[in-house]
Amino acid sequence: MKIALLGAESTGKSQLALALSAHLRNSGLAVHHVGEYLREWCDTHQRTPTQDEQHHIVQTQIARVMATPADTVVIADTTPLMTAVYSQLLFNDHSHDDLALVHQALFDVTLLTGLDLAWVSDGLQRDGPHVREPVDQKVRHMLSQANLPYQVVYGSGPQRLENALFCMGRQAPQWAKQLARQESPTRWSGLCETCGNGDCEHRLFTGLLVP
Repeated sequence: MKIALLGAESTGKSQLALALSAHLRNSGLAVHHVGEYLREWCDTHQRTPTQDEQHHIVQTQIARVMATPADTVVIADTTPLMTAVYSQLLFNDHSHDDLALVHQALFDVTLLTGLDLAWVSDGLQRDGPHVREPVDQKVRHMLSQANLPYQVVYGSGPQRLENALFCMGRQAPQWAKQLARQESPTRWSGLCETCGNGDCEHRLFTGLLVP
């Protein structure tokens, strides 16, 4: 089982990946967490990669996912699709799109973190809150154009984890039976729940604009 977490900057991908890893391990599953290589690269070089360095980021992220043991649950934070999206935005470069989508198709579950969390500065990897919506739109467009299923995860803290588990159950129902519990899952009680339904999201963000 391979699970991918995608999303714009400061939308809680890393926190959710760690929370999912811990939860699945506590459920008795063997879990392999694959961190974001871009973050590691930026920390090492103390800068963001140039256009001609993007391919190395893509290839390394793919290699790390493919090197995971076959009998484990792989949680990837994130995938080359995010590098492809940022290459489009920053360099008008679409050369990584095809490879990123081929790799993305290997994942059984794709979760897209919603834009409901407040933007937080995080050094070299933060371009600003104004970039989040364009990134989110490009991720959705690429996934939709390739007919790759995904669901959007909203909520904060434990709710975000519960909503992610719900979304996983929607995309991989047979596998998710291993995680079934006696109690009903806690669902977000706001204006929108956990699906990627456009109307549902419209109600959420309309509500956020009300003073």
